[in-house]
Amino acid sequence: TTVAAALAIACADAGRRAIVCEVAGRASIPPLLGHPVARPGEEARIAPNAWATTLDPERALAEWASREVLPLALTRALTRSSAFTAFVDAAPGARELVAATKAWELGRTGGSRGSRWTRRPGYDVVIVDAPASGHGLALLRAPRTFAEIARVGPIAVQARRAAQLLEDPARCAVIAVARAEETPVNETLELEHACAEAIGHGPALIVVDAVRSGALRSAERELVAAAGPRVPAAVSGSLASSGARVRGQDAQLQRLRRHAQAPVITLPLVLGAGGLAPADIELLARRLARAVTR
Repeated sequence: TTVAAALAIACADAGRRAIVCEVAGRASIPPLLGHPVARPGEEARIAPNAWATTLDPERALAEWASREVLPLALTRALTRSSAFTAFVDAAPGARELVAATKAWELGRTGGSRGSRWTRRPGYDVVIVDAPASGHGLALLRAPRTFAEIARVGPIAVQARRAAQLLEDPARCAVIAVARAEETPVNETLELEHACAEAIGHGPALIVVDAVRSGALRSAERELVAAAGPRVPAAVSGSLASSGARVRGQDAQLQRLRRHAQAPVITLPLVLGAGGLAPADIELLARRLARAVTR
């Protein structure tokens, strides 16, 4: 989520209209950047040229149904029914398909404003803050699966459009985000292969975030060792622990770079005692922009 927010800011700073979409009803990005929590489905401005929204499957499905299939009054009655929620929950891949379709719509001319459908310029960049690997892959697979199952009708048409977007590397890029730890690195390497199988191309970029720095250089470690008992035990223990963590991260980064097909970039650990601040996200955005444009 932090990287998705930073990427939206970086795109906006580069002069592109960007929107970052959170899934599963989360709306954590506006507060992260010092803005109030937006209403579900609202496109809230988080910076000049940047917006944030939530991809709520039930709301998005109701919007789609009112445009493509059902009269608005009937749609409203349907969405108030518990059976409607049960259907969305039970249909395999339904939530993922709706989320992918909604993201596709945000990049086109025309879009939702509350419960109304109006004309407006599409966003230049649509960033989806996808869930963890397994659920994220389900989101990528859902449009093609539904297009093959439905074949005809409005659901098939929408699914096919979303699938074509996801499968075109000139229009869609997957960015994998990981920590420099053994399990996340393993999952990221597995994701590369699974993503290529799902949409025909793997991640375009791997971002390793929260990378620690500040480990003592060898000469500095020698000075600490030479000081011996003059260095308090708590200080020497903290230095040793920090150094071990940094060396462990370095080893995992080297392993990831050795085996990954996509380029790997890093973002520093910036979390302070009071948590992330808007200035921290802006710092990450600048670092991300510099790394991507090298």
